[in-house]
Amino acid sequence: MRVRPISPDLLVAELTERLLTAPSAPASAGSSPPAHLRVAVDGPPAAAPDRLAAALIDPLRARGRPALHLRAGDFLRPASVRYEFGRTNPDAYYEGWTDEAGLRREVLDPAGPGGTGRVLPSLWDAAADRASRAAYQELSPGTVLLVSGALLLGGGLPFDVTVHLVLSPAALARRTDAAQRWTLPAFARYADEVVPAAFADVVVRVDDPRHPAWVQRDEVTG
Repeated sequence: MRVRPISPDLLVAELTERLLTAPSAPASAGSSPPAHLRVAVDGPPAAAPDRLAAALIDPLRARGRPALHLRAGDFLRPASVRYEFGRTNPDAYYEGWTDEAGLRREVLDPAGPGGTGRVLPSLWDAAADRASRAAYQELSPGTVLLVSGALLLGGGLPFDVTVHLVLSPAALARRTDAAQRWTLPAFARYADEVVPAAFADVVVRVDDPRHPAWVQRDEVTG
């Protein structure tokens, strides 16, 4: 599999250009405002998907495109559900920590074709283990909605563009905080069962965050 080395700044610039030219989901019949673009920035915490998504906001806005960044970490299930089988159960982390139904209901469907354009920026305050009580936001026409987090591509969530940040198993283990290494089997399952690198629209290798590498889409084999 061939990859193209790229600097972090150029990665942001090229991703910005890719999103500006990406087709959104078809607008609903008879609608005149431009459709929103729902973008997943997927990767384990060690790949810093939140940081990359946040870095895209200002360049998109500078090019005249409204943009909003939401974190999947603000759409977790209650602790009673997440920790039903223990606080460090990798299978539970893989299968049920993120409230995908809530993310779809409160964000992706409203931002999609025929949606209201009214999204909830966060659903659950994991630290306080209660609803976040966030206010709904009305999306400007044609907003690029960036949703960042881990394990986003395995549940059929309706994204228009998917960006997957991938590390080798050795790099992932090395760059994962010791307190979070219990999650490594979950990411191994994700790579084996979902194989996001085989279908994501953009795949970026981030073994070394100072020297990312863009994987050409037609060269991705898994």
